Amino acid sequence: MPDTPASVPPVAPVVPPTPPVPLAALLAREDLALRQIAGPCGPDVVIHWAHTSEMSDPYPYLLGGELLLTAGVHMAQDAPDAYFDDYVARIVAAGGAALGFGVAPLHDTVPAALTAACEARGLPLLEVPPRTTFSGVARAVWQLVAQLRMAELRRVTEAQQSLAAAASRPDPVPSVLRQLAQRLGGRAVLYGPDGTPIAGAGREPAQEVRAALAGLAAVVRPASGTRPNPAAPPASGAQPGVPAGPHAPSSAADTVAGSHLAAYALGAGQGFVLGVAAPRREPGDHTIASVAAVLLSLLTGEHLSGTSAARSAALVRMLLGAPAQDVAPLLGQGRWTVVHARPEHRPADAVAASALGAALGSALVDLCAESGVVRVLLPAEREAVRQPGWTLGVSAAVPPREWPAADTQAARALARARATRSPLVRHGARSGLGALLPPEEAAAHARTVLAPLAAQPALTETLRTWLSLHGSWDRTATALAVHRNTVRQRIARCAALLHTDLDDPDVRMELWFALKHGE
Repeated sequence: MPDTPASVPPVAPVVPPTPPVPLAALLAREDLALRQIAGPCGPDVVIHWAHTSEMSDPYPYLLGGELLLTAGVHMAQDAPDAYFDDYVARIVAAGGAALGFGVAPLHDTVPAALTAACEARGLPLLEVPPRTTFSGVARAVWQLVAQLRMAELRRVTEAQQSLAAAASRPDPVPSVLRQLAQRLGGRAVLYGPDGTPIAGAGREPAQEVRAALAGLAAVVRPASGTRPNPAAPPASGAQPGVPAGPHAPSSAADTVAGSHLAAYALGAGQGFVLGVAAPRREPGDHTIASVAAVLLSLLTGEHLSGTSAARSAALVRMLLGAPAQDVAPLLGQGRWTVVHARPEHRPADAVAASALGAALGSALVDLCAESGVVRVLLPAEREAVRQPGWTLGVSAAVPPREWPAADTQAARALARARATRSPLVRHGARSGLGALLPPEEAAAHARTVLAPLAAQPALTETLRTWLSLHGSWDRTATALAVHRNTVRQRIARCAALLHTDLDDPDVRMELWFALKHGE
């Protein structure tokens, strides 16, 4: 017999990358008629593949995770108990998961010394009846592996689809975290560059697990991120409050208090980290969490291309008073549209606004905290399309010098979209009859007609909205976010100041013409 296990240096078994097959599933196969006669049992006892060997020392030929099948060719009838104990110890040292002993033609029963050795060493021992071939057992193992692999692929595919759908919601980051926590049955947390949790979903684990997860996040946080929170304890050798360095791993894992932890550095390079804590670790979990990490990388990134420096310069120049037409060349040539958007069910936040800009194809995004409106400046060649969970108003395509007018157009289009419950409304771009008049004459006529309202912008805007919605009191109230009685009072005031009958279609047509050309 070769060296005893005491002289064998411990090595980690190289378990094949196959789904773990519960030993109980193999025992449940009636066609095999296998019977466990020693060793532990239960759902945690798994095998990864089957291997047949009649070597007296199988240690050099095992990778780990095997169900080792033998007919006991090397086992003499009068072999001492120590022989069987050494044989089982070598299998355990190599990482073997279970031993299957074939009864007949050499042995009528499983040797009692082998049964005792497996029980003592904690190695599951199966009795393989004479009618069951080793190749049949191996085939059954691979059939179970294939079934589990298919179930794993289906689970991962469904998770990818649900995560992608969550990323398109108005609150993409919380939605992705909720979906990830649900899929893994645990807790998902997004950590900021300073190590502070920004958002989380799922059941809160114990304080010990939360602290360990925060420490694990520090292991993968790149040095370019802000220094982590010093209060977060380290994990896996990380020093408190010190970034992991320029060569930090992209992911790390640990197990604390029965919870399986994982941390993923997000690809934006800004120091954001995704942390996951789950009560169990199943095949496909790493793939699912990696998909979530990619989506969160996009959602937390700046969404800037190689023109980021030019865009930054444009912003600085505009803040310093440069005219829009002078700044526009830095943003590219051509015409632009302005998009105003509001989420349908909840207030917009900075991350949701960034995600909307990414979906539309522009990093030029602004969130107005007071109104909750998100504004996006979009190159005209990138057509604004409907976005799930959002209501959009889109201006006409204009050159940079007309950006302020386009902003007004988008605001009115959004108001009309909300009033009509449409997901997207575009500002009308048709020239109409007004194109038959010189612009100067049309503008002068408009100023004359609307002069009585000039000192009260609220009346002018109410009249414009009311006319655009065909005199609907309720829709106008919705568009302007005021009570319908307020709309009635303002329209009555307009009629009095203009000395006209607003029920007359000719009057409405003239006023609409004036409102269109008096902008």
